[in-house]
Amino acid sequence: MDSLILTTEQLQTMIDHVEAESPLEACGLLSGKDSRVESVHFVQNQAQSPVRFVMDPKQQLDALEWIDSHDQELLAIFHSHPAGPETVSATDIAEAAYQVIHIILAGADRNWQARGFWIENGQAREVALQVV
Repeated sequence: MDSLILTTEQLQTMIDHVEAESPLEACGLLSGKDSRVESVHFVQNQAQSPVRFVMDPKQQLDALEWIDSHDQELLAIFHSHPAGPETVSATDIAEAAYQVIHIILAGADRNWQARGFWIENGQAREVALQVV
């Protein structure tokens, strides 16, 4: 996948969520069809850490079941780096378990920036986030 299309409102929903959870990392899933986001799903960060996230397994499973039951696809995983950096970490790359876009919301000085990455074979490459 080379790009992801999401609305300004969906991006703002994600920013509001990570801002509310800051200084801890926040996380969630994006679903939809054909690279176009239709739904944002918040999942609690079980690690409760400012530098690491572990999705609550029950909430993650509930979100994946909702996605399946609504005939959508998992398109992306998002999480925040409240103090930066604006890119995936070595841990993010090592623990990437899904072939989806990984969105990092970095919040230095509460000026949240979102960047998307495709992680495969221990490598990450940036992909376009098209906000419409």
